[in-house]
Amino acid sequence: MAALKQMKQTLRRELKKRLAGMSETERKRQSECITQKLIKHPKYEASRRISVYLSMTEEVNTLGILQHIFDSNKVCFVPQYIGNNMDMLKLNSMQDYDALPKTKWNIKQPTDSDNREEALSTGGLDMIIIPGLGFTRDGKRLGRGKGYYDNYQSRCVDHSPSKPYTIALAFQEQICDDIPVSDHDVNIDEVLVGDMDITG
Repeated sequence: MAALKQMKQTLRRELKKRLAGMSETERKRQSECITQKLIKHPKYEASRRISVYLSMTEEVNTLGILQHIFDSNKVCFVPQYIGNNMDMLKLNSMQDYDALPKTKWNIKQPTDSDNREEALSTGGLDMIIIPGLGFTRDGKRLGRGKGYYDNYQSRCVDHSPSKPYTIALAFQEQICDDIPVSDHDVNIDEVLVGDMDITG
């Protein structure tokens, strides 16, 4: 177990280096490409209740996805992290998003006292759009080490007859040949990757 933890930490450092080396232009280009892939995806089109992470600077930007969810009259849920627990709470509009405060990690999220609809208590989710540091094309994922999304997917299975479809969004720089995983790590159904810059 200690060896696995060490392997993950080493890979996290390598991936953070790769992400830090990306230009803002390239992050924007790949984010737009991935957004287009997602909104044309049959599983996305068929999903009504969708949870999406609120992106940090070095992640695939999800603002365009948020906007599309509202424009398509789908129901949007976003993460709220409290201690070791993550819930998915309803977000009502882009104005609602703009008004969210930022955490110490510089991520927007509903406050602890915000009384919002929680996805699992009101019908579950059709799709979860998942962040991460690294991915393999066949669905292995390396997160930031807290296990939030692995634990949440287990809760989804307990609360609902069908598991939400999971899609990860990844820059080319985040794709790995392999990722060390344990029994607790949950694979992603599909990984959408930004296209290579053919001019580069």
